[in-house]
Amino acid sequence: MNQPLGIMGTPGVGFFALIFIGGLAGWIAGMVMNSRHGIFTNILIGIAGSWLGSQLAIIAGATVRGSLSHFIAALLGSCIILWAWQKFNSRPG
Repeated sequence: MNQPLGIMGTPGVGFFALIFIGGLAGWIAGMVMNSRHGIFTNILIGIAGSWLGSQLAIIAGATVRGSLSHFIAALLGSCIILWAWQKFNSRPG
């Protein structure tokens, strides 16, 4: 229970793993949501998506442990972020 807290509150996920998982999740979410971005933006979206997905999992009562579950949480969170971005930035016309 005394496990050290990782980057952005993700236990067991180090800095480079967070960058890799975030970049991959952001890239796949961009493909799924038909929203292409550069690698830096993909990493940022993936890291923010990882945090959002983990928070939603906590609210739902699910446990996020290990790289695969963090990746799934990051992917779902990234899709939500891109959906919201597209929704609020679409201009009628």
